[in-house]
Amino acid sequence: MPPIRPKVSIILVAAVADNGVIGQGGRLPWRLKSDMAHFRAVTMGKPVVMGRKTYASIGQPLKGRTNIVVSRDRTFAAPGVLVAASLAAALDAARGDALRRGTGAIAVIGGADLYVQCMGQADQLVITQVHLRPTGDTKFPIIDPATWGVAGQSEHEAGPDDEAGFTVLEYRRIAGGTAHADGGH
Repeated sequence: MPPIRPKVSIILVAAVADNGVIGQGGRLPWRLKSDMAHFRAVTMGKPVVMGRKTYASIGQPLKGRTNIVVSRDRTFAAPGVLVAASLAAALDAARGDALRRGTGAIAVIGGADLYVQCMGQADQLVITQVHLRPTGDTKFPIIDPATWGVAGQSEHEAGPDDEAGFTVLEYRRIAGGTAHADGGH
């Protein structure tokens, strides 16, 4: 019988426009300084998993978090990040890091391919619904209401450094939703 591992939740964290857009040309198609503070609060102290293009758009490791970048490019390296050749390897590294840190969660922060791959094993979604309809080449996967229920919601007016108002929605997987019992591994 395999050893029982403590549960480490997978949280998908994303800013999504009203039309589903999350990116244009490898960048966020808006400026929301108020949401950056929220993003920091949600992810601080947790391992963060991201794709190489997401890392490139950020340009540096996020402080106070173990940064794990998924890349099939075996030559990719960046100071201050762990590189994983697959999502499974990234989540395994993140799980170990979360347990060492004493946190019960891993934050997956993009891009679109990782969101699609993680949606079936995620436990929670923290979505900043940006009240804009920008042109974009990247979209967030559809959130199935049969699988996800809204557990929290807060409205935010546009601040001085924000292009739009936004709503933060916290979704939890509904009992009977399609998560893997062992966290997907």
